[in-house]
Amino acid sequence: MARVMPIIEARKNLTRLPDELESNPEVVEVTRRGKPVLAVLPWETYESLVETLEILGDEKQMANLRKGIAEAEKGKTIPWEKARKQLK
Repeated sequence: MARVMPIIEARKNLTRLPDELESNPEVVEVTRRGKPVLAVLPWETYESLVETLEILGDEKQMANLRKGIAEAEKGKTIPWEKARKQLK
């Protein structure tokens, strides 16, 4: 759930928001006349969202993801130690 903050309050608190969001990572919904106009969020959250959108927009990656999920559901997995050796 986003914390709602009127734009006037956001303007006053803008320089404090990074520290506040660092200690309590959440989205701040900035409103003007009661309607949302901006979202302020921690940079890591933003990067995560962008990465997720990139993956969702890539048909090949999504096909691989679906295939991997289907294989895992069927129990077609390999032990971590074996996977780790293959990655070296």
